Amino acid sequence: MTKSALFSVRQQEPCPQCGADLVIRTGKRGPFLGCSHYPECDYVRPLRNQADGHIIKILEGKFCPQCQAELALRQGRFGMFIGCSRYPECDHTEQIDKPDETAIDCPQCLEGHLVQRRSRYGKTFHSCDRYPECQFVINAKPVAGVCPACGYPLLIEKKTAQGAKHFCASKQCGKPVTAEKSE
Repeated sequence: MTKSALFSVRQQEPCPQCGADLVIRTGKRGPFLGCSHYPECDYVRPLRNQADGHIIKILEGKFCPQCQAELALRQGRFGMFIGCSRYPECDHTEQIDKPDETAIDCPQCLEGHLVQRRSRYGKTFHSCDRYPECQFVINAKPVAGVCPACGYPLLIEKKTAQGAKHFCASKQCGKPVTAEKSE
């Protein structure tokens, strides 16, 4: 389930200022309820004042595969996720946004693939899907290719003032690679 699909579902209660529907929105401090007629109506209300504190919304029509209870959109310390509404009796959870798996092989172990992950601070990085056996991590976007200078089997993409450019992913090399040499 995508995050945009969850937030496009309207709430059942009307806005107390203008009577329009309230929708779940997200901001830099987390999810909140806001009027669907924004910017004409600027009513907002935090979701954290609910009795449970962690359940943001019950997802009607979606059921837990373990206990058949309704699933709920929840806020945890690492962000939003989907979990069973009968927690702690049932501990079923699902990710909202699955990590993006690339077809790029891990240059360290040569067995795994690089996947996009998110740190607890919200930063994205790429690491090997064989963690903890392989602990390869890179903060820049990986690009398939071989460095012509040192032969390292991975390139990274960095944004510069002239546009996106490719560089060698090896910390010892780090040289820029022109587009015709990276293929």
